[in-house]
Amino acid sequence: MPTFWLGAHRPYWLKQTDVPLFISNRQLARVRTLPRALGPWALDSGGFTEITTYGEWRTTPRQYVRQIYRYRDEVGRLAWASQQDLMCEEGALRMTGLSIDKHQELTVANFLTLRWHAPDLPIIPVLQGWLRPHYERCAEKFAAAGVDLTKEPLVGVGSICRRPGTFTAGWILEDLHAMGLKLHAFGYKKTGLAVSWPHVASADSMAWSKAGRYERVCGTHNSEANCLTYARSWRRDLLGHLSEARAGTYHRVR
Repeated sequence: MPTFWLGAHRPYWLKQTDVPLFISNRQLARVRTLPRALGPWALDSGGFTEITTYGEWRTTPRQYVRQIYRYRDEVGRLAWASQQDLMCEEGALRMTGLSIDKHQELTVANFLTLRWHAPDLPIIPVLQGWLRPHYERCAEKFAAAGVDLTKEPLVGVGSICRRPGTFTAGWILEDLHAMGLKLHAFGYKKTGLAVSWPHVASADSMAWSKAGRYERVCGTHNSEANCLTYARSWRRDLLGHLSEARAGTYHRVR
């Protein structure tokens, strides 16, 4: 069963739950007094917002490394942090004015820079692209730069969450899994995970917040978009859904 990291935009949740959380650097960087984490958590670089807002990374690798060291020491229990990749959705490409090939080159270069600055930090590489061959080429670029992705404890797969369907993303994950990579699927939702769970080691999503805008379950607020109780319940339902999908797959195999 893959590890599912619950996307959260409230940093103080780190001290309120031991559920594995996925927190954006753009949220944590604003916090003066950081919470101590009760459970494991992972750091999102905040790349989608930064690239689609500015068309470039405004946070330098050196700044990002300093931030990660601070979180590791002050928050504790940091499992891993995403590198500063460049996603390849149409909106990101339009903002940078660059090609998918160039986004991949910059992503590989950033990972090498981060690892040079902080070889002791658990920063994971991220494969980027849009079509299936793009991701294979991105893996080849990492290999050409001396990074053996099969030896990395986790490899992120980006630009798969904002697609009209899950088929292409599922094929991409299957292709990369066949290469011997341990994958994290960024922003991958329930429908996709029901099919791709054998091919990923972990995934994250904040889809609960959008769904919660239109529900009132707890009775203490007008929506559940920022409710930890609702978010944890949503995650339990998702894990139950994955267990059913897994059991069904095993049944079909037998």
